[in-house]
Amino acid sequence: MAYLDQIAQAHRTIETAKTWDGINAESVARMRLQNRFQTGLDIARYTAKIMREDMAAYDTDPSLYTQSLGCWHGFIGQQKLISIKKHFGSTKRRYLYLSGWMIAALRSEFGPLPDQSMHEKTSVPALIEELYTFLRQADARELGLMFRDLDAARHSGNAIKEKEILNAIDNYQTHVVPIIADIDAGFGNAEATYLLAKKMIEAGACCIQIENQVSDEKQCGHQDGKVTVPHEDFVAKIRAVRYAFLELGVDDGLIVARTDSLGAGLTKQIAISHKPGDIGDLYNSFLDCEEITPENCINGDVVINRNGKLMRPKRLASNLFQFRPGTGADRCVLDCITALQNGADLLWIETEKPHIEQIASMVDRIREVIPNAKLVYNNSPSFNWTLNFRQQVYDAWEKTGKDVSKYDRAKLMSVDYDNTDLAKEADERIRTFQADGARRAGIFHHLITLPTYHTAALSTDNLAKEYFGDQGMLGYVRNVQRQEIRQGIACVKHQNMAGSDIGDDHKEYFSGEAALKASGAHNTMNQFAA
Repeated sequence: MAYLDQIAQAHRTIETAKTWDGINAESVARMRLQNRFQTGLDIARYTAKIMREDMAAYDTDPSLYTQSLGCWHGFIGQQKLISIKKHFGSTKRRYLYLSGWMIAALRSEFGPLPDQSMHEKTSVPALIEELYTFLRQADARELGLMFRDLDAARHSGNAIKEKEILNAIDNYQTHVVPIIADIDAGFGNAEATYLLAKKMIEAGACCIQIENQVSDEKQCGHQDGKVTVPHEDFVAKIRAVRYAFLELGVDDGLIVARTDSLGAGLTKQIAISHKPGDIGDLYNSFLDCEEITPENCINGDVVINRNGKLMRPKRLASNLFQFRPGTGADRCVLDCITALQNGADLLWIETEKPHIEQIASMVDRIREVIPNAKLVYNNSPSFNWTLNFRQQVYDAWEKTGKDVSKYDRAKLMSVDYDNTDLAKEADERIRTFQADGARRAGIFHHLITLPTYHTAALSTDNLAKEYFGDQGMLGYVRNVQRQEIRQGIACVKHQNMAGSDIGDDHKEYFSGEAALKASGAHNTMNQFAA
């Protein structure tokens, strides 16, 4: 509804109550516009529609891929979206990612934990709600500044400026964007997955990412010791998430099915199979087995029938069964096809390196069965991007017969190579990785899981080095505050960013001329007016 229509509607409502004379219709309209999302479910429905539209656009043109950065606090997510709007004028095709790794490392009451689903599962919906609280506050802050500009235009009698601002208000783009939220392996059985998914959706999540690891053995995707579950177990959890979406009326809700099979060599269970070639039999076909005879059988043997032969899957002391080496890619392809055939919308293949052709080799096989299959891909900080891409260039050059004698492949990370042709080509491949992966490997969404974890550490290290060293206060002023002012960083006016001006507006709405406001002449934030 247009701003002036909002005012008119509020005025009609106020007129019906004889005792509401002190309520100003325009103030009501402003508050409504500053809080357009009443519940998390409103956000989930709104953002699900955005993602669906973006997926359809990508199917038509792979250059229209989407991106996100992982954020571990509402303020971090808020500043990211404010920066995106400032630099690009639009939040289109930019999302947020909620990383289970960062919740474990930064948000658990136990303190820092590894990414093994040991943190409180309620901290996941709590962070979703926190992120959207901060994004909604960013809307309220920016609109509040626009309302102040509108009042100033009216006060000066500038009708042209007033019309421009009214148009900007009517076409305002919210900071609220989709979140892809990590539910790990579901934190338990399918019922536990359903219950947690409901809380996440009620907090605003339109897209839930779930992985095919065993819940109580879950490991970070880039660590060893990963254990997967049979397809039927994973499909039950996909269904549980879908039921949660449908129960809450988020019919467009999205599920990202993640497979860790490429790096997972173990399973906790042998799948149930009813006939040769069914999904359980296919899962079991990857088990590392040896034929069993009366002479070599031992107490407690587990035996399966494979092509008419009795086979003993190799079992470790941990009671886990191992897969045959070299079957990871085949298992990934089967995982992905099965997930999409059972209600998932997007795929996530966790890889050990960022190599487009490796990813594409699996996606090509998946698309033979499901032509519009699309990936969410983890541009992970666990990869050494510099070393990986320099080695990729080295290998490509060597394969074509180009002289690589002046390079030591094992030491390509060295700063000594930074200005070489090999390093420059590697950096160009890194720069275009997302566009190339979207075009060649079906990657609809590129994300970095833990970037703000690393940027917080790096910026804090740089500040500590200078402030506690001989630069003293200049270490802060030169490298932080001066840069905030010159680059137009919103939180240089930290009182405004925290909601002081919004509070002043409300005081004026509630108390009129009697309002005691914080934004007077002695507010030190006025020093940043220029």
